[in-house]
Amino acid sequence: MIFDYRKDWKRIGVSASLAFAMIAGCGVSAFAAGLKDASCGKRECACGETDAHKFAGNLRSYPFMNEEPPSGTPAPEGYVPFHMEHYSRHGSRWLIGEGDYTKPVEKLEAAERNGKLTSLGEKTLSALREIEKDSKGRLGELSDKGAIQHKGIGRRMALNFPEIFNDSADIDAKSTVVIRCILSMLNGLEGIRSVAPGVSPKTDASYADMWFMNYDDKPGWAVKDKAMATVLKEYQEKHKGDGSYLSRLVTDAEFAADSVAPGLMPYLYMVLGNAQSHSGQPWLLEDVFSPEELKEQWMCGNAEWFIHGGNTDMTGGRMPFVQRNLLRRIISRADEAISSGRHGANLRYGHDGILLSIVTLMELGGYGDIINDFDRLEEKGWHDYDIIPMGGNMQLVFYRKPGGDDCGDVLVKALVNEKEVTMPGEAVSGPYYRWKDLRDYYLQKLSAFDAAQ
Repeated sequence: MIFDYRKDWKRIGVSASLAFAMIAGCGVSAFAAGLKDASCGKRECACGETDAHKFAGNLRSYPFMNEEPPSGTPAPEGYVPFHMEHYSRHGSRWLIGEGDYTKPVEKLEAAERNGKLTSLGEKTLSALREIEKDSKGRLGELSDKGAIQHKGIGRRMALNFPEIFNDSADIDAKSTVVIRCILSMLNGLEGIRSVAPGVSPKTDASYADMWFMNYDDKPGWAVKDKAMATVLKEYQEKHKGDGSYLSRLVTDAEFAADSVAPGLMPYLYMVLGNAQSHSGQPWLLEDVFSPEELKEQWMCGNAEWFIHGGNTDMTGGRMPFVQRNLLRRIISRADEAISSGRHGANLRYGHDGILLSIVTLMELGGYGDIINDFDRLEEKGWHDYDIIPMGGNMQLVFYRKPGGDDCGDVLVKALVNEKEVTMPGEAVSGPYYRWKDLRDYYLQKLSAFDAAQ
């Protein structure tokens, strides 16, 4: 299920000044002892993450909270970093709608009233009630883990690129007007300043910048909606599952099918999957759903995100271009930095859909490849949880030789979630590409799109 951030602006957007006053207000209550914390689970990797955490899709917690990301490839001899262009999704959050929390409680309460809950059903309902209670007044807000994620990302940016984040650097940070994004920006800057205390960033969160920070491309949404109502709907119907999970929660199969199942699955999956966004919430996703059920639910969500931002004939290749204004902005601000000779960074904090489309539009990590079959997404490595986890981010790091005045001799590398990725064209060395070639390629791509409209 994809969140409509266009509607969310109006419902929970607040001013940037209020966000500064609220920077300390991101706490959550802890759960009673005896329930397994969401940071733990079965089939664990070294960081405690399991396949089930990933199968929560865009609700996946940022993968580098408990371990360091891969080390970077050294730049070609003589080149040093001097500038960064960045776009990040907000960190882990509470779910958006009140019904996300109330509906699964209401469904299982119907079974409770009739004495038809299993022991797991009782345990799950108890947890859901506690989560629903704690969500009051916090819909869509940044969670405690969301703040931690961005502090860590900011800290590592300053550690990895001290030449960029120095005392004289020009750091411009912008956020969309949604509170969780503003708080993500502030926590990210706090992480940077924990390493580089002399940095004095400029900050802003204004509707005046939404034309590139979160563009409302109505013709693009119309293309997406048509594909979702046709090819995506057909695919999801084939993978909607048989409701086997209900037998783990409800003792009466007929009652479960008639009175519990309708409308339960997406909300239960979201609430339990989003437990990893919080410290202390119980991890029941793998108890309620089998590995097969989790994967099938993820496949449906992954296909939906692919329609939202992937490159496919199913949408006429239209959806990556929703973020064409952002790409133009990145190019123009990079040009300014190169010509000025100054060090600095342009940091932007927003939402998953924007991050997804800019990554595919820029063809980073092969995510811009054309795929025309939902069943091939997994084998092609197109995984929403790898692109847009909570706190997901794109960093473009620019390099040049100190003292050099040749604006054409600038290299750039891209990182998606702090991992080096490929870019279109031929690399100069490893993940390093010549910016002039990329710039020309991107501008030609944008011009061709404009000419076709």
